[in-house]
Amino acid sequence: MDFHVSDQLLGTFVPIIVYWVYSGIYMLLGSLENYRLHSKKDEDEKNLVSKGAVIRGVLLQQMVQAIVAYILFKVAGDSGHSAAEQKASVFVLARQFLTAMVLLDTWQYFMHRFMHQNKFLYRHIHSLHHRLVVPYAYGALYNHPLEGLILDTTGGAISFLVSGMSPRASIFFFSFATIKTVDDHCGLWLPGNLFHVLFKNNTAYHDVHHQLYGSKYNYSQPFFVIWDRILGTYMPYTLEKRPAGGFEARPAEDYKDD
Repeated sequence: MDFHVSDQLLGTFVPIIVYWVYSGIYMLLGSLENYRLHSKKDEDEKNLVSKGAVIRGVLLQQMVQAIVAYILFKVAGDSGHSAAEQKASVFVLARQFLTAMVLLDTWQYFMHRFMHQNKFLYRHIHSLHHRLVVPYAYGALYNHPLEGLILDTTGGAISFLVSGMSPRASIFFFSFATIKTVDDHCGLWLPGNLFHVLFKNNTAYHDVHHQLYGSKYNYSQPFFVIWDRILGTYMPYTLEKRPAGGFEARPAEDYKDD
């Protein structure tokens, strides 16, 4: 008997597996003080939530994410994609990926910014994520369950449906988006990291947002900085070496808070 795992099932669970594997790699590298944006001491002392609570929160979000994803795939995937679509050309896949990236960025920017500007939503929902003043890899998806549903799961569903990608293509897109999100929260500025080269929205950029001085800026995630630039919430930064080792992201000297 042949063993077959459907694309829908892979699309549901592969990004979750990727999340923990990629996070695990960064946790193994966490002792590299010369590349950290915050010291290990700051990570232990400044964060307002235990790592056990973070793991439980992420697992809860991923459980909800898996349920929604599998239902979405079953409803839209079985009849909505032909064999030809499953074998789409490189050009079509590139168009779908770019479309999904722009859609996901747009959704997350406006939802993220709204959760900061609405005092009720920030106090009761989004502030949970900002208990991680010093972000680390597996805390990337530590959110209130409602935020995870609205910001990540709903945004992902919109990106999948509107871009027209197949369940098979979504395996790669959402695994890539997961890796990018984990990288943005890893807290390490490693030499040769292609995400730091190819994306202005990177580890240091998002770290600025997690600090008190940058909490009203750098809302964009996880790919581009377009909306921050257009709508005046872009905070440029400089990376400076800390005397004790590692780096620190600071607002650029020519930046003026209007």
